[in-house]
Amino acid sequence: MYAPISTAKGLRWSDTRFLLAWLLPLLTLVSAWVQPAQAAWGTLVVWLLVVSADLLIPGRRSPLPVAAPHTPMRWLLRLYVPLQLAMLAVGAWVAHRHQDLALALGLALSMGFVCGAQGITYAHELGHSRSRVDRFMGWVLMVCVGYGHFMVEHYRGHHPRAATHDDPASARRGESLWRFMPRTLVGSWRSAWQLEGLRLQQHRRTWWQSPLVWATTTSGAVVVLWGVVLSPIAALFWILQGLVAIWLLETVNYIEHYGLQRGTSESGVREPFGLFHAWNADHLLTNSMLANLQRHSDHHMHAWKPFETLQALPGPQLPTGYAGCLFLAAVPPLWFGLMHPRLDALRAHTAAPAC
Repeated sequence: MYAPISTAKGLRWSDTRFLLAWLLPLLTLVSAWVQPAQAAWGTLVVWLLVVSADLLIPGRRSPLPVAAPHTPMRWLLRLYVPLQLAMLAVGAWVAHRHQDLALALGLALSMGFVCGAQGITYAHELGHSRSRVDRFMGWVLMVCVGYGHFMVEHYRGHHPRAATHDDPASARRGESLWRFMPRTLVGSWRSAWQLEGLRLQQHRRTWWQSPLVWATTTSGAVVVLWGVVLSPIAALFWILQGLVAIWLLETVNYIEHYGLQRGTSESGVREPFGLFHAWNADHLLTNSMLANLQRHSDHHMHAWKPFETLQALPGPQLPTGYAGCLFLAAVPPLWFGLMHPRLDALRAHTAAPAC
């Protein structure tokens, strides 16, 4: 049975769990300022602690009740934007001040992890908002990692095509993460520009009226700005943290629909996206830190639902939360060994005749 949506307008105690999402960027910012040489190690420790928590506290059999829509949790996303900007500015300044390549790399790994795990997750959620201000904030977060085309491809490409071979962000059965990565990077970029070109043509607008053009230009300008105002090592830090964030995003994309396939009728009409077309995980800690992203079936079935109202549906379940699946997906034999029996069981279940 699905959890009922609360009608309370205020913030309940159970909803404050989402405030855990601010813990990692705040710790990373402080670490970068106080002990920048240890920043990457600190992030790795936090990552391993989250993985351990997901293993020790498996997905809840009785999920937490979902929150009421339009709770104060919406501000968790909005106020994160200046926090990430401050964190990255500190990272660029510290990299410049120390002029140490190894230190800059460590900062990039640490902050790129935060921007990929939470910054892009929040950009994704803000982009699904009906508010223009929220969507603009989503663009700002994606500009920070040089991946603005996500704001076109995800909503106009991935959502209509998820769990089909037409979607570059949906991994196929037997496709390793390392084979998937170049396919999704090239395919998503190409698809975003094609979709944007089609939109501009339909609305009789020029490319200079495209937010994708402005976002891409701004991303490049920011790198040049750091290089000129500070130093090349600050610009290098900025580029590297973006690459780490992008790797994290596309690894999560790999996990979310791995091996799942929507049917197509003889006339070419796709099966509507349903419960069994996305992998889910209802682990308390990772869902609190990732804005319920792991309640992924409900998100695709109801893309406009705010993250706090997403339900833990009984769809396909991952072996652990996203934090642990990042490790599993990086080792193809281990990933295949865990996921293919789940795919086989899912296929047998969905093929069984109704009683």
